[in-house]
Amino acid sequence: MSTASHRTPLTGPSVWQGKDIKNSTRWIRDLTPDAVEELDAAVKGLRRMEWSEITAEDVWLPTLGELWDDIADELENGSGIMKLRGFPVDRYSEDDLRRLYFAVGTHIGTPVFQNRSGELMRLIRDEGAHVGRTYGETKDEKGSTFLSSYARTLTNGGLRFHTDRTDVVGLLCVRQARAGGVSKLASTPAIHNAILERRPDLLEVLFQDYWRSRFGEEGTSKDGEGATNKESAYPLPIFGLRDGKFTSHYSLTFIEAAQLAPDVPKLTDAQREAIELLMQTAEELCFEMTLDPGDLQLINSHVTYHGRTPFEDDASSGNDRMLMRLWLTMRNNRPLPQGHEVLWQEIEAGRPRGGIRQVAG
Repeated sequence: MSTASHRTPLTGPSVWQGKDIKNSTRWIRDLTPDAVEELDAAVKGLRRMEWSEITAEDVWLPTLGELWDDIADELENGSGIMKLRGFPVDRYSEDDLRRLYFAVGTHIGTPVFQNRSGELMRLIRDEGAHVGRTYGETKDEKGSTFLSSYARTLTNGGLRFHTDRTDVVGLLCVRQARAGGVSKLASTPAIHNAILERRPDLLEVLFQDYWRSRFGEEGTSKDGEGATNKESAYPLPIFGLRDGKFTSHYSLTFIEAAQLAPDVPKLTDAQREAIELLMQTAEELCFEMTLDPGDLQLINSHVTYHGRTPFEDDASSGNDRMLMRLWLTMRNNRPLPQGHEVLWQEIEAGRPRGGIRQVAG
């Protein structure tokens, strides 16, 4: 796999184009009325527990085991995306909804930490002008404010195509915005194949190391300290392949943050061109999905890029966008290439991995 001539197209159901998959039902499931009753009964039995302490053993869901197995299989061996519809989100308080969602998460996979202080569930919504000060900002070369990836998630701005640091991302829609906030999904194996066909030389570049920063993750403070030194940076390819299993880990924000550090190698012209082609191809091959309240979107980060359009809230009418996010490590996850330990710690199949390492103090 050292030269472009050895690359071959990826195959299988995770290779899809947006124009085709958007009309497919293979990635959509519905909770039946009986399933909702079962979940409702489970919530009532969990009210004495803190949501974050719930384990799969605490929740008896006798008829739903096949559904969870089906979802896990579709995410790893199928299309890599899933929408489970019908959560009765308007029936519960926020605390009960956390209990229900976390309980479901423990049956599909195992929740992992989403930040360095041990956050297991994040509310994705517009938190206002303070997000940079609270979650990480620094200055770029032009003196403009550069928000961490963490901070960008909690604005009403658009999000570029990216992956999260986990096998599977779960987003439960509680409320949708008045306008915008549309989810965008693209198959990374399909992007790989398109670039192989158009520019095999640039495909090879994407299998080479790109420096990324941990800015907004483990290695930085809230005021941006650490965003601009090599101690918080690490090299990792955007594309990887092992035993026929593909993975892509990509966030342009982390790459841009690393470029602010004077001692991190600068991107080459070929690397910049490869990123431009990657983003252009993702846009061409993606599809848009509007999440309705009660929809749970699950995506396999190894084979899917996700983004969102900007949104406008209207709290007075109850249209202030809020999603609950879980990061899950999966029991049936794939092997990852050598060198990916720098990000994932564990690269063997079927092992817990991902999430953000905890920082003491």
